[in-house]
Amino acid sequence: MKSHPKPRIGLLAGDPSGIGPEVAARLLADPAAMDLAEPVLIGDAGVFYQGTHTAGVSPDLISARELLSVPLTETAPVAQVTSVAGAFTLATLRAAVEAFRAGQIDALVFAPLNKQAMKVAGLTQEDEMHYLASLLAFKGLCSEINAADKLWTTRVTSHVPLRAVADLITHTGVCAASRLLATLMGANLGRPARLAVAGLNPHAGEGGLMGTEEVEIIAPAVKQLRAEGLDVTGPLPADTLFIAARRGDFDGVVTMYHDQGQIATKLLGFEKGVTIHAGLPMITTTPAHGTAFDIAGQGLANPGPILAAWALAARLVRNGTPGSA
Repeated sequence: MKSHPKPRIGLLAGDPSGIGPEVAARLLADPAAMDLAEPVLIGDAGVFYQGTHTAGVSPDLISARELLSVPLTETAPVAQVTSVAGAFTLATLRAAVEAFRAGQIDALVFAPLNKQAMKVAGLTQEDEMHYLASLLAFKGLCSEINAADKLWTTRVTSHVPLRAVADLITHTGVCAASRLLATLMGANLGRPARLAVAGLNPHAGEGGLMGTEEVEIIAPAVKQLRAEGLDVTGPLPADTLFIAARRGDFDGVVTMYHDQGQIATKLLGFEKGVTIHAGLPMITTTPAHGTAFDIAGQGLANPGPILAAWALAARLVRNGTPGSA
């Protein structure tokens, strides 16, 4: 990677039919954010210009920046799921990986994508993180970490049906997710992270009365992690552990499934929520919210999450945090 005076971060406008172009424009208009890193725009110039129009900011913000062009060949209607938008999104992700491999960017930040549009366009992986992993030929563990201000969370399972979760909770999975969170948080904090691990069942299983996953899988995994030197507590009841985390008892929380952590995280800091695609060789962050079709094109989008995603990506690059933690 070439040496630059400040990090060079690739910026994608996300799904062109959602609020992505608008929040990308608001990011580019923020002087403090631009002081943190140099943006490299990846996508269609017209999509970025449309974002400046919606946001009510100067189009010069686009013309003044380096652009790696990915043309949008057909119109993508606002607030609609289309294969056109999905195919364009996938093309921008491919271009971002090419730019990273060529040393043109140090990290990637993308505005919200739409999984349904990408699926309609032919995405075979479960989500964009696993698509990036395939493009990077990365075979190791990758996992979503959500950062809401000072509290970070990750999960053992992710975008799978709720009925499948129990069968996917494994000793290996609990350990791997916890190690990844501990490593990335430690690099960010400059000290060992204090982690809490949630149970799967109500009341963390009540000693096996309400399910045995805690006794048979989660507790033994926590014991192994502690033997490895990690500061880990659990399994704890998921409905109360976030109270302890909010008051500062823990830096990070390992949950067992998507909504167990996402609901609490968004309540605690939706306006600052960031998703990190941890484990990938390329540092990748994105706002922890969706495409918000209900307000797309109206100039109402809050740039707070993408500003937080940008700042975190820049900090991880400066700290020398490896993508594959």
